[in-house]
Amino acid sequence: MSADRYSPVPKTDASGPPTGTAWRAPEAVGRLQATLTIPGSKSLTNRELVLAALADAPGRIIAPLHSDDSARMIDALRALGVGIELEPGDSEYGDDLLVRPIAPFTGGGTVDCGQAGTVMRFVAPLAGLARGDVRVTAHESALHRPMGVMIHALRDLGVDIDDGGHWALPFTVRGRGHVRGGEVSIDASVSSQFVSGLLLAAPRLDVGLHLVHTGSRLPSIPHIDMTVESLAHRGVRVERPAHGEWVVGAGPVRGKDVAIEPDLSNAAPFLAAAMLVGGSVTITAWPAHSTQPGGMLTEILSLMGARVTRRGGALTVTGTGGIHGVDLDLSAVGELTPTLVGLAAFADSPSTFHGIGHIRGHETNRLEALRTGLEGLGGEADELEDGIRVVPRPLHAGLWRAHHDHRIATTGALIGLAVPGVEIDDIGTTAKTLPQFTQLWERMRTDTSGETAPDPQSPRNVAS
Repeated sequence: MSADRYSPVPKTDASGPPTGTAWRAPEAVGRLQATLTIPGSKSLTNRELVLAALADAPGRIIAPLHSDDSARMIDALRALGVGIELEPGDSEYGDDLLVRPIAPFTGGGTVDCGQAGTVMRFVAPLAGLARGDVRVTAHESALHRPMGVMIHALRDLGVDIDDGGHWALPFTVRGRGHVRGGEVSIDASVSSQFVSGLLLAAPRLDVGLHLVHTGSRLPSIPHIDMTVESLAHRGVRVERPAHGEWVVGAGPVRGKDVAIEPDLSNAAPFLAAAMLVGGSVTITAWPAHSTQPGGMLTEILSLMGARVTRRGGALTVTGTGGIHGVDLDLSAVGELTPTLVGLAAFADSPSTFHGIGHIRGHETNRLEALRTGLEGLGGEADELEDGIRVVPRPLHAGLWRAHHDHRIATTGALIGLAVPGVEIDDIGTTAKTLPQFTQLWERMRTDTSGETAPDPQSPRNVAS
């Protein structure tokens, strides 16, 4: 993180290894018996930052995630004139954030989205509300991420955008201090973030927004539900006259203090570790209700053979000695795919995950990265048009490429618990959403019951 960018002041070391750091994934030393607290949700942090910037009064974001993605969002909002200050809080992972909104936003700056899809899809509509030009760009590894849908939608809503005819980043939004709004149709089949980005800005459009999704499928619906719920908490009503249709009237966004839940998707590899090497992993402060896709881990890991229990606000996953092959539609929870593929490589039968063709357009082509990663370690996987099929095979040491993708990197760490000699070429990419990953991983790995970990590649655990 460069010196001129936002830098959190954490209570623990949240810097993590620098980008490009190779890391030999540590092996399990025994059956796990770990209790961990996971930092805040990236998805909720960035949504609440945007809504706080649009609000009618200052508000605090309590226990936010301090990571590269959230730092990019803070930088972006500051470039638009929003005041954001650190304030002491109770989270062990960093301070709270005091957000002072401004209307209209200021122009004349550049928003560097890094690799953050939420920043590029959420801030582009806000740039139309600025007085002056706003250039929106990203890290070279993220310039491929789809933005044409958003550019087209914003133009239909009255925003002037100069993209050089490429329908992609980088582009310049020529803000006029307001956006007309109205009815717009989009095909959000490749990312629900297009829907969320438009809905977040909708209350500040002159006549509100009537948004219609025209595609045959809509991925990651829980993330849209998260957006709608976040708006509702701030007094913004979102009507849903039909499936794939949303209506938001123009009006105020309430300034208030909002606490951020732990990132349940970031908890996935830790919970999966208990299934892979035995023992149990407990995640504290697991919400009783959540719109996060990671909330579905309880059902999915149970289907794959885990014992899942809740007690005192904590969630515990205990390995039962085997991992089952499954056939699952992950269209609502595509971000969990890398972890589940890592588990499936050690299952008692093949697994098929479908409904996830859209994750080819994430930080990397995740389906290809998972297939080639497993093949490089002696595994077997086949890409499907809309998913991936994993056939368990004994794995061996080798290089696991992260492809600038935090979730691919953590999958390599998961596999490395059971396979000696797995080296991840860039563990630093986990700073995107969890800078403390290696520290938490080591804490989990060494917090054991003293019993020897089972061999996940024994005939009992791997299909022949």
